[in-house]
Amino acid sequence: MLAGVTLGTWLRLLRDRGPSMEMRYAPRALSISMQAFYNSFWAGLETRQFDHKVESISILPPLFILGHWRSGTTWLHEILARDERFGYPNSYQVSFPHTFLTTEKFSAPMMAPFLPRRRPMDGMEMKFSSPQEDEFAICAGTLQSPCLAWVFPNQKYEFSKYLTLETLSEEQLTKWRDSFLWFLKKVQFRVNRPLVLKSPPHTARIRHLLEWFPDAKFIHIHRDPYRVIQSSLHTFRILHGWHTLQRYSFGDLEERTLRQYKEMHRAFFEQKASIPDGRFHEIPFESLEKDPIGEIGRLYSALNLPDFGEFEPSLRRYLNSLADYKKNPFPELPRELKLEIRKECHECFDRWGYLV
Repeated sequence: MLAGVTLGTWLRLLRDRGPSMEMRYAPRALSISMQAFYNSFWAGLETRQFDHKVESISILPPLFILGHWRSGTTWLHEILARDERFGYPNSYQVSFPHTFLTTEKFSAPMMAPFLPRRRPMDGMEMKFSSPQEDEFAICAGTLQSPCLAWVFPNQKYEFSKYLTLETLSEEQLTKWRDSFLWFLKKVQFRVNRPLVLKSPPHTARIRHLLEWFPDAKFIHIHRDPYRVIQSSLHTFRILHGWHTLQRYSFGDLEERTLRQYKEMHRAFFEQKASIPDGRFHEIPFESLEKDPIGEIGRLYSALNLPDFGEFEPSLRRYLNSLADYKKNPFPELPRELKLEIRKECHECFDRWGYLV
């Protein structure tokens, strides 16, 4: 999560959070420190070489994929990324937002052997060229992201304000927006195509996204809340091991996950009506899983995207490549937790028609 920070950002984080880091994670902190020197060197070169070119870039109206973590957003992003008429930020670019224009060509191949072949939370293929969440670029660039709670889980609620952005000061919001737009300009400069963007926190930021991108289009994918919460709990336990600089007991993990789920969807339900007609489409994950060709075809029609017939052969090849993929099996949720999920997430069950 912090592989792409520059030295100045890392030193600010050490100043503010250093006392809460634990010695057992000192090797990880040392690794980040060394990488921060490297990032700062290349960021300086990239600024001098590309800033004047990137500044003039106009971001084409993006297509935003909305949905809570573990709702199917990654799979939908992978699907749409197969349409070569769209661009997207990839895993290397979001990890190294300050330097990818200068370093990706030589650094990504050198680092690729150290990248796990599969995502441990769901077994999906991992490559630096795969589409990835732009939120990670914001986290490394500004430290203004709820994802920073994966690094500092014991201060998790301090980062929750970055989920909706609603309580940020004008200065904080301007910093967040400028970093986001600059990153997208760099990606747009690289690919020169409309971008498909996927980051679960965007689900709670529709008002801001419409202000910055008045012509943007939105896809929302939802899934049975029981499955989403169950998979989210599993995922956080894995991400903690990957990113943390603190020990964490997981004692309040269920409460934290439910709170975030509820806050995200409160903002989503309040703001989605502001999206103009013809620029919002909703997909149940279960329907996409059952009939991906039909659902994607309906999506292209609903949002007036480029001709689906041109994309369909590529989509079929991609889906055929997943023939051996198996989802993670999970044990039945405890009855008490199911009751709590139903209580806290009742609006999602009711609006989307999931059985309790």
